[in-house]
Amino acid sequence: MNNDQPTMYVLVHGAWHSSWQWASTQRALAGLGALSLAVDLPGHGFDAPVPSGYHDPGQPGFATEKSALAGLTLEECAGAVVSALRAVRGHRRVVLVSHSAGGVSASLAAERAPELVDELVYLASVVPAGRPRFADYMAAPEQTATARGRGLMVGDPEAIGAFRVNPLSTDPEYAEELRLTYYQDVPAGSFARWRHALSPDLPFAIPTTPVALTRERWGRIPRTYLRCAEDHALTPAMQDLMIAEADAAMPDHPFAVRTLPGGHAPFAIRPAELAAALVGD
Repeated sequence: MNNDQPTMYVLVHGAWHSSWQWASTQRALAGLGALSLAVDLPGHGFDAPVPSGYHDPGQPGFATEKSALAGLTLEECAGAVVSALRAVRGHRRVVLVSHSAGGVSASLAAERAPELVDELVYLASVVPAGRPRFADYMAAPEQTATARGRGLMVGDPEAIGAFRVNPLSTDPEYAEELRLTYYQDVPAGSFARWRHALSPDLPFAIPTTPVALTRERWGRIPRTYLRCAEDHALTPAMQDLMIAEADAAMPDHPFAVRTLPGGHAPFAIRPAELAAALVGD
């Protein structure tokens, strides 16, 4: 391919999400002359398995049924990202963008194949550079002091092999807490369409598997962090902690940091602004 090709953005979704949620941002990127490829991590999107009673009245067994994703490994998730990066190999510039928990898989993918990534962008995303596990950060005071969503998990994650939420809950208080945690900027009357697009299970391995990032591989890639200033899911204090610890551990390419207004899901309410931030406008 020639050197006049536009930048290719490879987009990695967060927990319970899929490639679908990137659609409006992809349209906005296209309007700015950028190419993009949105990835479905294993067990997400149309391939997402759900507990057998999930769609039934009363959701029988929902809180206890073993997840079909219980055996999924972080290496498999990172492998899906590497495969996407290889599929776009040859473009002049490839930017790997991750949101929220997607930062775990994206980080490991970049460590495995740094030659396929020209820049890393973390959108309110997990950076396991200072501490090896997503779970290590979620237990930090910077997160626990003000984050919402503590009552959203269903069942015992270790027993069912997944961190399970209930996007189809008929409890209005549960649905509102889900909105305020992850989609606070989306009006309550519009949120049903967004929550019904979520899948219930995040594989247990993603938050709990240690990730070993190195200065020679992940640390050599230029990186940008897009902070969400009023984030209720991954607090601004937690985002700042991950940025600071990553820069201390990997000082060769410290984060360029930009702050976006609003909550955890700018792709849902401000896709044009998000696309402009990604391309640097």
